Amino acid sequence: MTLFNSRLARALCMMVLAATLTACGFHLRGSEGYNLPFHTIYLGFPDNSPLGAELRRNLRGLDGLTVVTTAKGAEAQVDVVSETRGKTILSLNSQGRVREYLLTYTFVFKVRNGAGVELLGPTEIALKRNIAFNEDAVLAKESEEALLIRDMQTDLVQQVLRRLAAIKPI
Repeated sequence: MTLFNSRLARALCMMVLAATLTACGFHLRGSEGYNLPFHTIYLGFPDNSPLGAELRRNLRGLDGLTVVTTAKGAEAQVDVVSETRGKTILSLNSQGRVREYLLTYTFVFKVRNGAGVELLGPTEIALKRNIAFNEDAVLAKESEEALLIRDMQTDLVQQVLRRLAAIKPI
C-alpha cells in the first residue's frame, strides 16, 4: 500500500511541476521558432564543416524557410569569413605542467541578399571555455574537450540564428 502511495505522490508532484513550468512560459533552448525575414537561404560553408551541418539542420527545421544548394536565386547568402578554433595554456602547476586550457571558437560571417547588397556586415562571434587538465585522466579530458567544443558549436549556431532573425530586409 505504501508503494502505491509513494508512486501516486511522486506522479502528482511531477504533474504539478509540469503544469507550473508550462504556465510560466518555459520552453527548451533551441525551440524559439525564429522568424527570418527571407524564404530561401544559401550557406557558404564547406561541405565537411560540422558548424555548417548543424546550422543547416537548424534552419531546415524552421517553417517557411528553404536552404538552397546554390547561391543563385537565394534571398539571403551567408558568407563565411573565418572559422577558427584554438587551445591555449591558461595556467601551470608548480612543476610547470599544464593545469588549465582555454578553448576558443571564433566565427566571422556576413549576410548578403540575392542582389549582393550586404544585409549584415562582418560579424564576429567569439566563445571561450576553460577546461581543467589532469595528466592522470588524459582520455577523459579529451572527451570533455570534445564535448565542450560541441557545446560551443551549438551555442554559436543559436547566436547566428538570433542574428539572422534580427536582420531588417532592405
